[in-house]
Amino acid sequence: MYSKILLPVDLNEEASWSKALPTALTLCRSFGASLHVVTVLPDYQMPLVGAYFPEDFATKAHEAMTKAQHEFIQKNVPEDITVQSVLVDGSPWEAIIKAARKLEVDLIVMASHNKRKFADYVLGPNAEHVVHHSKISVMIVR
Repeated sequence: MYSKILLPVDLNEEASWSKALPTALTLCRSFGASLHVVTVLPDYQMPLVGAYFPEDFATKAHEAMTKAQHEFIQKNVPEDITVQSVLVDGSPWEAIIKAARKLEVDLIVMASHNKRKFADYVLGPNAEHVVHHSKISVMIVR
């Protein structure tokens, strides 16, 4: 039923993956699907944003996030799962949908939160936007 599953994660926020990752792994095993772990970075190259950062900041941020994502995968994704690390820039919900389209995934598995910390507040609307705007099936894990 599913051959490619996308899992958006915020590496700084365990709640973004602590429940969604086990669900995605179970689905990958059940369907023999590959897992595509996506992390979204802000678009530092936008003129309004980029002016506040050093010239090579975006490159260094990508390098650091790539390393952190690989460590996350090595620590949390079992070896029997085929996994791809994906870094994208932009607005979280838009970048998730674009990545899903580009990777031709069948399912997006992502977390939703009920807490009211700032990071949770931001993720809640992102999950909602992904559900409303994606043409791909989305599973929200609470």
